[in-house]
Amino acid sequence: MTDPLLPELLRLAQEAARRAGELLRDGRPADLAVAATKSSPIDVVTEMDIAAEKLITDVISDHRPDDGFLGEEGASSEGSSGIRWVIDPLDGTVNYLYGLPTWSVSIAAERDGERIVGVVAAPMRGETFHAVLGGGAWATGAWEGERRLTVRPAPPLDQALVSTGFNYVAEVKAHQAEVARQLIPLLRDIRRGGSAAVDLCDLAAGRLDGYYERGLNAWDVAAGDLIAREAGALTGGRPGERPSRDLTVAGTPGVFEPLQHHLEAFGAWHD
Repeated sequence: MTDPLLPELLRLAQEAARRAGELLRDGRPADLAVAATKSSPIDVVTEMDIAAEKLITDVISDHRPDDGFLGEEGASSEGSSGIRWVIDPLDGTVNYLYGLPTWSVSIAAERDGERIVGVVAAPMRGETFHAVLGGGAWATGAWEGERRLTVRPAPPLDQALVSTGFNYVAEVKAHQAEVARQLIPLLRDIRRGGSAAVDLCDLAAGRLDGYYERGLNAWDVAAGDLIAREAGALTGGRPGERPSRDLTVAGTPGVFEPLQHHLEAFGAWHD
C-alpha cells in the first residue's frame, strides 16, 4: 500500500469492527426471544444495532474527527476531509435475532466517492475479511491466520452455486420467489445466507460462484463489494450499471455475465 492513508484507515476500520462485533456477540441475551426487560425481542436487536453504530462512529471520530459518515441506523454527516465511512453495524439482524451465526459488522471508507477500504467482521464465524483498493482481499481466522482471497475458477452456469436474499414485504417477496423459481433450474443450487456482506465475502473466499439481491442500500454492500472485487469477482447492477437498490449482482468471471443476463430477462430489477 503506497498510499500512507490506506493502512491508517484499514487499522481503524478493523479496530472499530472488532469492538462492535464483541459488543454484539457478548451483549446479546442468551435467549433473546424471551428477553424479559424489553417489550419485544426486536427492541433488543434495535438497541444493540444502534449501540454498535455509535461505538463505531465514536471510535472513528476519536481518531478522525473531520470524516463523514453514512450509517444504517442514522449516522449521517458530510465531514470535511474527503473521507466518508459507510457503516452497517449489524448486517443480518434476523439471523442475530434467531441465534444464527451469519451476521456481520460492515465498515467501508470512501475517498471522494470511491471505496478504498472495506472490513467485514463475522464474530460468530470467527473470521474477518478486509481489502484496500488495489491491495487484494484477505481473511483472518483463529484457525488459519491470514490468507489472501481469490474467487473460484468460473464453472459453467449450470454448475454455479449462487446466493441471494429476499425482501420482507410479502408482495415483493412473491416476485423475488418467481425470479428464483426461474433461475434455480439453470444453476447447481441456490443459497439464502441472510447477510449481504457475508455473501459477498464468501464469494471472495471461493465459497460461492455468484450472488444477487434487489433492494440493498449502500451500507449493505460497500465493504463486501470492494472485498469481492479485490478477490477477482465482477460486480454490477443491471447490464452496464453499477450495483444499486434496483439490483446488485456479483460473480466470478464467467458466471457474472450470464447470471446478470438471466436476472435482467426475469425482471429481478423490479418488484
